[in-house]
Amino acid sequence: MPKNNFNIKYVEEVLTKNKYIPDDSIATVLFLAISLKKPILIEGPPGTGKTEVAKAISKAFEKDFFRIQCYEGITFEQIVGEWNYQKQLLSLEVSKKNKTEEDVFKEDFFIKRPLLSSFMNENDSVILIDEIDKSDEEVESFLLQALGEKQITVNDLGTFELKNNLIVIMTSNSQRQLLDETKDRCLYLYIDYPNFEREVEIVKTHIPNASAKLIEEVVTTIQKLRKLNITKNPSIRATVDWVRSLIILNKENLDKNTFEETINVVIKNEDDKKKIFENIKLK
Repeated sequence: MPKNNFNIKYVEEVLTKNKYIPDDSIATVLFLAISLKKPILIEGPPGTGKTEVAKAISKAFEKDFFRIQCYEGITFEQIVGEWNYQKQLLSLEVSKKNKTEEDVFKEDFFIKRPLLSSFMNENDSVILIDEIDKSDEEVESFLLQALGEKQITVNDLGTFELKNNLIVIMTSNSQRQLLDETKDRCLYLYIDYPNFEREVEIVKTHIPNASAKLIEEVVTTIQKLRKLNITKNPSIRATVDWVRSLIILNKENLDKNTFEETINVVIKNEDDKKKIFENIKLK
């Protein structure tokens, strides 16, 4: 990462080069997060590419990627690590036979999970803490403390210091209110569905051989679908998949018949489909 030329424009260029099309807000927040060494909290509707931001940053800035997928009931052990009890017992049995002493509370007997692995990694890294709102407040508080103090303490093993310039990305679908302390320590980014121009650029980046006409027709239709208040809005990935599907089917445009035949690529609910057919009319 060039120090002298590291600015918002550089961030935009390097992400775009790696097939992620940022808007001004995304590029600015990322630039500030790297400069200030602060975590980023990303909120927004499902399917807007929150997770892809972390993956794109890892690829664009050549950083190793780690991920914690949060869920209800996730524990310290699943985030940080746990003792390999079977290995400990086997080692104790061997030492007993050989009449030697074995310290089974050392790093060789500890299975590292994503958070500790990302901390101890020698290479600069990105860690994605995905859907942190699904974890409970105790887990959130622990993560906050570890990220704030840049160290992790494991009972019977010791304290581990952060070894690299770790970029932390947390995503939330707002299933519960996060702690004020979390919000205070993070830079905040809200990612909504892209506007027409940006979504067209995103699709072009993923499918450069697609015709501009086909992309624009699909994106126009997708943007109409998202205004219908259906159960699940089509994601950006769904837009890309729809264009790819039409190319595979040798369709040059999205007419009425093609629309009805392929709508299942982007809509996964029968009531939504009926609502769409009642409100969207293609020629």
